[in-house]
Amino acid sequence: MAQQTLEVLQSTDLKPKPDSSELAFGKYFTDHMFMMDYAADKGWQRPRIVPYQPLTMDPSAMVFHYGQTVFEGLKAYRMSDGDIRLFRPEENFKRMNHSSERLSIPPIDEDLMLDYLKELVKLEKEWIPTEPGTSLYIRPMIISTEESLNVAPSNTYTFMIILSPVGSFYKEGINPVGIFVEDEYTRAAPGGTGNAKTAGNYCAAYKAQERATANNKAQVLWLDAIEKKYIEEVGSMNVFFKIDGEIHTPVLNGSILEGITRKSVIELLEHLEMPVQERQISMDEVIAAHEAGTLQEVFGTGTAAVISPVGSLQYKDQDYVVNNGKMGETAKQLYETLIGIQTGRLKDPFGWTVMLEA
Repeated sequence: MAQQTLEVLQSTDLKPKPDSSELAFGKYFTDHMFMMDYAADKGWQRPRIVPYQPLTMDPSAMVFHYGQTVFEGLKAYRMSDGDIRLFRPEENFKRMNHSSERLSIPPIDEDLMLDYLKELVKLEKEWIPTEPGTSLYIRPMIISTEESLNVAPSNTYTFMIILSPVGSFYKEGINPVGIFVEDEYTRAAPGGTGNAKTAGNYCAAYKAQERATANNKAQVLWLDAIEKKYIEEVGSMNVFFKIDGEIHTPVLNGSILEGITRKSVIELLEHLEMPVQERQISMDEVIAAHEAGTLQEVFGTGTAAVISPVGSLQYKDQDYVVNNGKMGETAKQLYETLIGIQTGRLKDPFGWTVMLEA
């Protein structure tokens, strides 16, 4: 895809910015958004930054009927000197193309999209909160727009990026959360779309989340679809276990999303010379480790929460408290290191951050 001129239409009706103390996850949105269109005979075209606005779409637009859509999530942080940092954005666009391939959506030019994203974030830099625990959440997405009820890939698409200043993903903040182990409903199966970031994966999880909420738990721990035995993900995050001094996480098996924070945590653990294994982990093994006193920590990893410590696991009507319900030292170290790199308080020895000058 060749470089195209980016059209910028600035809003003349700027919104008041929310107080940082009021920020939740995905509640407020900035003044502008990025859009680009695809047609089978023209490719991706018309890159533009426009005022944030509702979409006008035909009721027959294929996204409404067949769910052909992918999305991503990443963050921007603003430094004390005004400069802006993005965390591994190239990995997000790489994963977006992986998801698109699975959903039969045409690929984007990853380098160009990163350039367009930088321009959008720079335009909206005053929306980036600076208080600890806050950031600017970035949501790229592609939706199918062809006006047809034909059960086939769409011939037209719209790519968009919207921005949202956010606080903590969980109301509990960084404090440990309770997790409900789901042994009835299934998140994904091998050969399905579990390793793609697509909308249907998330609404299919609502029923299990209702069960978790009814049991006063914050999230769901998913087991495999075939035997309901092996651990896959926790909510919309990857999951790690510290057992007898070693860190373990489920191996990518085709039904687990390849998290960018997961990848960063593994690389960071290896850098810190802390043992980490990617392998198949059964729930029975985790319970046995708990009973033996060797289950030291459980934590989730994801863009929204970064590191989310788990204080308890409810499995078959029994609660298993982890680390006395407190955040473990490994989770704390990983959180502080990742946040430090993302916000510029710590050096980035990995080259993960992308700098945008103010």
